[in-house]
Amino acid sequence: MDTFILAATSFTIAVSLMITGKKDKLQASFAGLCAAVFVSQIAITLDNIFHYEFLFKIRYLGELAIAPAALFFFGYLTRDKSIISRKIFKIFILISLCGAVFAWMPLSKAVYFYSAIIAYMLSAFLICYLALMWHVRKLPSGNERRRFGYLLAACPIALILSHINLLNYAGLNLPEINGIILSLLLYFILLVIAYPQLRELHDFFARSLVIFVSTVAGAVIFYFTARFFNGHPPLTGLLVASFLVVISLSPMKMILRKIFGYFYPESKDVFTSLYEFDEKLEREKALMLSEMAPVVAHEIRNPLGSIKGAAQYLKSEVSTEEQQDLLNVIVEGTDRLNNVVSKFLDYARPYQLNLKLQNINVIVKKVISIIAANKLVEDITIIQELDDNLPAAEVDEQQFMQVILNIALNAIESMPRGGVLTFCTGFEKSDADGEIRVTVRDTGKGIAKSDLKDIFKPFFTTKERGVGLGLAICQKIIKEHDGSIRVKSIPDQGTEFVIRLKADDESS
Repeated sequence: MDTFILAATSFTIAVSLMITGKKDKLQASFAGLCAAVFVSQIAITLDNIFHYEFLFKIRYLGELAIAPAALFFFGYLTRDKSIISRKIFKIFILISLCGAVFAWMPLSKAVYFYSAIIAYMLSAFLICYLALMWHVRKLPSGNERRRFGYLLAACPIALILSHINLLNYAGLNLPEINGIILSLLLYFILLVIAYPQLRELHDFFARSLVIFVSTVAGAVIFYFTARFFNGHPPLTGLLVASFLVVISLSPMKMILRKIFGYFYPESKDVFTSLYEFDEKLEREKALMLSEMAPVVAHEIRNPLGSIKGAAQYLKSEVSTEEQQDLLNVIVEGTDRLNNVVSKFLDYARPYQLNLKLQNINVIVKKVISIIAANKLVEDITIIQELDDNLPAAEVDEQQFMQVILNIALNAIESMPRGGVLTFCTGFEKSDADGEIRVTVRDTGKGIAKSDLKDIFKPFFTTKERGVGLGLAICQKIIKEHDGSIRVKSIPDQGTEFVIRLKADDESS
């Protein structure tokens, strides 16, 4: 069971990285290491069941491949600051090839041959750990040094815990958990390399906690399902099965998506969830609205123009001040209605996006310069927390600038007595694609909890003379970019808008 857990975990990680990280040499090298671990562990698992002699050979081949695969991965991990040279890597490749030849000879049955393989792997791991230690020492203070520092601490901890069963020689009866500990270490390394946005230790624990809770929930469901059919499954087996299902869902879905996409290219809704079907319905409603809006706007604007023209003509004919004021009210009212109709058209009509690869940081800086040029922030402090390593994204610069500017102006209005306006950008590597995150945060009066669910609805506004289409238009523009926009707010403390866009595959 212990070796099977490690085999299944390494296989799942390898497959998921081969699908999602094939353009990333670091992730591809880690996939190769996991594949070597899988070969060795699955051979051990099958040998415990079938006892075929050739499975010993497969196990040796897998273990011999682990050493150069580990050096290859840690070489990419530590990059140009690495002490793992090409010469060292070639030496280990040569040793592994020689070992692979000896594995098919009779002497491979000798005890010392397996002991030599273990010593060989340990020497490779020692070099990798020293390379990581040297790399961390050379790194400047920051996110990368912190993440690699966590990995530096995790490796010896995993080594100690994986050999805790040695205490059985002292009379204890501890279970074999070597495979479980090494599985956790592989998953932790995956978090370090695939999710650079995880900066603090609690971020790693939070993501691991999601896996843990999902695993326990799945085990509980399996348990009660088995009991319903008069089964009595072991708790360990349930946890293992649930854990494997949880970590296999994403790669399995991606594999099936590719297979179905090849055989059934027209069946695009096969993997669409019920929530996504709701989104599809919303798109169809938006299309209908875009067709109706110009007609409705035309029917409203014609009489509005007539009313305004008549009022302006009468202003030149009347002489009393009271009559002039009444006619001014009519003109102002028609202008306001015309403005509402214009914004309604902006919201309803489909956008012809001019998508180009853009640096989001440049767009954010342009918005800040526009705000500063119009002297809108005399009592407001602007803070920029922009990620210098942000990849490019395909956006319509003018439309996206409109979104950021609209949100920023709302934030400024919420801070009439001054405050802090913060612009942040960042990059998050998800299971399938990378995402760019743009955050606009203020310290204003905030939004009431009862209003949060309605702020993106057309014509909803808390302003006395607001139209209520600004944020609705922002949301539509972001959706046209296949992105998302979310808001968090605490009354009297501030509001935070978070925009997420897909990063360009090549630049991420």
